[in-house]
Amino acid sequence: MKLVCGLLLLVSPSLFAAGKENPPVSAGGVVRCESEDELRVLCRMDTAQGVQMVRQLSTRDCIRESSWGVDGEAVWVSDGCRAEFAPRRQSSRVSRRVVRCESKGRVEVCPVVLRGAPVRLLRQQSVLPCREGRSWGYGRNEIWVSRGCQGQFEVGAEDGSGFVDVPRRLTCESKGELRRECGVSVVRRVSLVKQLSHAECREGDSWGWDRFGVWVDKGCRAEFSAD
Repeated sequence: MKLVCGLLLLVSPSLFAAGKENPPVSAGGVVRCESEDELRVLCRMDTAQGVQMVRQLSTRDCIRESSWGVDGEAVWVSDGCRAEFAPRRQSSRVSRRVVRCESKGRVEVCPVVLRGAPVRLLRQQSVLPCREGRSWGYGRNEIWVSRGCQGQFEVGAEDGSGFVDVPRRLTCESKGELRRECGVSVVRRVSLVKQLSHAECREGDSWGWDRFGVWVDKGCRAEFSAD
């Protein structure tokens, strides 16, 4: 099977029929907007200086100008995209570019224009771990993955201003006594947001983290926030 590798931006816009307006759930300026199936949904928010997606919630990809975009004083979503959006402030120079790169076992290379910009793992999508330097990395104008690593990678701003500074949430699950690693690039810390399993999640015993991501063990399943 041909491996998937694509830049999740710069996609030709699609035409949609008008859909219903969905009241947004806001916290600190962040708006959650959710589409079910093919329905196009509008969510009111501050769009004066632009909008950026800060967290994808759906299993379906949220692609700008394909399954989400800006329409007047609202953000719209469609095709099953569910995500959280934040207004772009004038002082913010950071834009999010996301590249999906997948390996089925062998090394795969995903071309992307970096121009010296850094790359970090935004979201691991495979059961096999994504660990920087071991199963993923990047070069001058490419991201590479190997050993079954499949993930979404965030490309930092070319002007050196860094990444979108928003906590990234992920769910990591251990089944039985099986330890699992869930890759995500960590700069400062990882916090447990919500325990989802009956088995207790205790830091240092059944879960922990390092700069490469989160690990869980002993049946712990939980939602974590990486900063």
